This record gives sequence, structure tokens and C-alpha cells, in this order.
Amino acid sequence: MSIRDIIEGKNEWRAHVARVKALPQDYQIVYKEIQKYLFKVGPVELTEMTGLLSGIVDLFEEGAASGKSVLEMTGNDVAAFCDELIKDSKTYANIYQESVDQDVHKAMKKVTDKK
Repeated sequence: MSIRDIIEGKNEWRAHVARVKALPQDYQIVYKEIQKYLFKVGPVELTEMTGLLSGIVDLFEEGAASGKSVLEMTGNDVAAFCDELIKDSKTYANIYQESVDQDVHKAMKKVTDKK
């Protein structure tokens, strides 16, 4: 990644943040919770995350422009809304689950090998 790519990425992120700040307060609150949720469990690929967040802002801008409440856009279960958005993506939760499964299988193999 070149310096130019980094600078362009920062500029894009600043523009994204400005769009979020232009949303009504209720939309901003829900967006920030979605962002936190997705950063914890969301897609492994950063490029997917950037496009996903931009798409959420697009959706929220449309909803706000049409006078809808933010929960009309997401539903009351915002975590389920997020899960639906990332259902086909490899997530950090998937990686952790795979790690736990591998650790259990290794431990069980050691136990059965001793018998």
C-alpha cells in the first residue's frame, strides 16, 4: 500500500464520517452501534467492511430523506439486522469458532491416544 493509497483512504473515511454526522441524531446513534457490532464480529476483509458501512449510510440517508425512523429501516433487533448483512461473509466469530473446534479436537485426540 502506497502513501497515496493511505491518504486517499483517510480522505474517504473523513467523507464517510461527515455523511454520518449529517444524519439525524437517532440514525447516528444506531449507525454507531452497528459500526461497533460489525467491528467486533463483522467481515474479516476490511474492504467488505468499508463498502458495507457506506451502504448502510446510503440506506440511512434514503430513510431519513423519506421521513422514516431509523428502526423502520433496521427493525427493532439491530444485531439481527447486522447479522443478516454479513451472513455470507467470513467473520471474526467464524474464525474463533473454528479455533475452538480445532483446540477441542486436538485435546480429545490426545486423550484418546493415551488410552
